[in-house]
Amino acid sequence: MKIWLTSVVILFVLVQLFQSIKGFFVPLPVYILAGAFLAIASNYDKGIIPKFKTDEPTDTSSADSKS
Repeated sequence: MKIWLTSVVILFVLVQLFQSIKGFFVPLPVYILAGAFLAIASNYDKGIIPKFKTDEPTDTSSADSKS
């Protein structure tokens, strides 16, 4: 009897939870902000400063040879 009662209660809770999730509506700006946050969080360890640095080598030997 306890297993039957537990099963019915769990099933009732799952059905109620499913119905509340099914009726939940998230507007588009929330999706956009969540996507931006996910992109920032997933690339956080890479940093933003290296994205703007250029990899141009500095040639100091030509300045030394002219003098």
